[in-house]
Amino acid sequence: MSLVPVAITKTVARNQLLLQKSSPTLLFGAGVVGVVASTVLACRATLKMDDVLHEAGMKIDFANSLEHPQYSERDRTKDIKVIKVQTVVTIVKLYGPAVIVGGLSIAALTRSHTILSRRNAALTAAYAALEKGFNEYRARVVAQYGEEADRDLRYGTREITTKEKGKKEKTVTRVGLGDPSIYARFFDVSSPSWDKEPEYNMIFLKCQQNYVNDLLHSRGHVFLNEVYDLLGIPRSKAGAVVGWVMGAGDDFINFGVFDDKSDKARDFVNGFEGSILLDFNVDGVIFDKIEGKE
Repeated sequence: MSLVPVAITKTVARNQLLLQKSSPTLLFGAGVVGVVASTVLACRATLKMDDVLHEAGMKIDFANSLEHPQYSERDRTKDIKVIKVQTVVTIVKLYGPAVIVGGLSIAALTRSHTILSRRNAALTAAYAALEKGFNEYRARVVAQYGEEADRDLRYGTREITTKEKGKKEKTVTRVGLGDPSIYARFFDVSSPSWDKEPEYNMIFLKCQQNYVNDLLHSRGHVFLNEVYDLLGIPRSKAGAVVGWVMGAGDDFINFGVFDDKSDKARDFVNGFEGSILLDFNVDGVIFDKIEGKE
């Protein structure tokens, strides 16, 4: 029995966490429904406005036309003011629900936007901190073991000795299983821009690299997903927030092919290999870098 309160507390806490997680969606839905409801209420109130104004007009006409020795102009003016005040109060009562529901709807939409903005800012900061730590770690690996060791550790490469019939043994380097990095992608037959002629692929990538660099210098920023689109590579969630910004890095978009000294890159550039692993030198999350840079 002593565990029952603990179980209830855990259940309530978990439901609160799930509610907090879904709060932007719930608030946005409530805001949309509220806007529709306020519009309906306002339309209904408008339909009743003619009767309210007609009744007020009749009362004012009656007050203006009333003649009696004990009914002075002061009383007439006072009664007209009372009629107008009563009419305003009636109109406020008619449109009050629509205004209240509309105000609450705007508050819900605003709150939803605020929560999402704060979460996005927190995620951007966390992503930037994680990327900074990863880059510092890679820099230490390069400084101590060299660029080749860094590449081998990052991509999980391994050397395999093969031997074909009638030929000498040959040691080749292959990339390990899984995604080689967060941003790296293979340019191969899965891309609609890929061609079976290796020379065409090399020229195509070179032209696209030149184009996105021209775009970077002319516009000031480029998202990684924009580069993916040009190469026929599926977009990624990270590609929607990372990219390049003038003044935030080396101001150059590098596909990681033409300055790569590995055997795989040499074979691709020389036309012996049709597919290649592209590793993009993104500057990181660019939303916190773009302001004041362009």
